[in-house]
Amino acid sequence: MSADTPKKEALFSAKNRRLLFNPLNKENPITVQVLGICSALAVTVKLEPAVVMAISVTLVTAFSNLSISLLRNTIPPRIRIIVQLVVIAMLVILVDEVLKAFYYDVSKQLSVFVGLIITNCIIMGRLEAFAMGNKPWPSFLDGIGNGVGYGWILIVVGLFREFFGSGTIWNFPVMEKLGVYNFGYKDNGLMILPPMALILVGVIIWIQRARNRELIEENK
Repeated sequence: MSADTPKKEALFSAKNRRLLFNPLNKENPITVQVLGICSALAVTVKLEPAVVMAISVTLVTAFSNLSISLLRNTIPPRIRIIVQLVVIAMLVILVDEVLKAFYYDVSKQLSVFVGLIITNCIIMGRLEAFAMGNKPWPSFLDGIGNGVGYGWILIVVGLFREFFGSGTIWNFPVMEKLGVYNFGYKDNGLMILPPMALILVGVIIWIQRARNRELIEENK
């Protein structure tokens, strides 16, 4: 038991925990680094595609980080971007095929946006900034952290847009079951338009910076 303790501490040290949890808040790829905004606008009309996109990007980010970290000492610097794109493309193709096989309706809703994961600046940024210079385990954790940090923003935005824009949550007619329509409530069509996604992301950024004053100081 004592021989295992140091290993557990190394795997989940304070530094590694920061890799997992900092992207959820103070280093969030969308609200702090302002990356991945396009998909936040495009796939959040409904909660279901937002969740699927979040999971897909998390898996691709985590395993591409892991793969590039394992290969980093064998990749010639001149072709590193090409190698990174090949790894990402392979993982995206796997994700896309799984979606088509098991979640075809969601795959159609996401359309080209699954393929565009290949050029997602969050993934490319983590490969260049982290995986190319760090060991596999921290790189894997960094990928999970940034994927989840990206994903929870999409899920929150998708939840609000579907609830107020369509009166449903995961296609379940919540507003109808609550009897809200009986009081004259109408679904807010503005919520399903792309500008509303940008407004909601802006509100999340405002709340986050109001609670974390150091983010404002760092940007001055």
